[in-house]
Amino acid sequence: MSTFKNYLTFTFQFYIIAEKRLGRLKLQTTTTKKISTAELTKMSMCVALCCISANIFFPLPFTPGMVTALTIFLSLTAYILTPKQTFTVIAVYLLLGIAGLPIFAGTGGLGRLLSPVGGFYFAWLVAYPLLSYLKGAEINFKRYVLMNFFVTMPVTYLGGLLSMMFLMKIDLWQAATMAVFPFIFGDVLKTCAAAFLGVKINSKLNIQAL
Repeated sequence: MSTFKNYLTFTFQFYIIAEKRLGRLKLQTTTTKKISTAELTKMSMCVALCCISANIFFPLPFTPGMVTALTIFLSLTAYILTPKQTFTVIAVYLLLGIAGLPIFAGTGGLGRLLSPVGGFYFAWLVAYPLLSYLKGAEINFKRYVLMNFFVTMPVTYLGGLLSMMFLMKIDLWQAATMAVFPFIFGDVLKTCAAAFLGVKINSKLNIQAL
């Protein structure tokens, strides 16, 4: 019971921190359009979901990488937010982890980003804003999945490949067996799940906006 209470307390704390950090964006926006309350709420919820889902993971014996639910919600973030908002959400998530919150697959701190799996994290700052940009204006499950499969997944894998090759001193094939091949099947399933959720949420938001 105490563990559950601690987890709820931790979740509430990082949600409040995320709200404060994202809130500053609204105050600092002077020459561009201000972020609406609804958009700020969506961004805050995406940060919270990313932080929570990052702690749903399991390790694989032949790779330093983890299978995690986080990528579902990173994709969902890209589907329901703009590219700039998606970048901001991921940047806030990374900053919270660097600050010490255990949201990097159960760990926290800069060391995770400087480890062999750090390339995945940095690649997300490019991969998911790209997904948000390429998803198109139309709500389309097939396009969501294809853009994720052909753009976001390769960019993410490239980041992991490079960091593992550089830090572990291994060749491309060895890195691919640890950074790419073990995750493809699961990532395809997670991509479909995120696209399904994205279509449902965007459809509902569009109806409410009418």
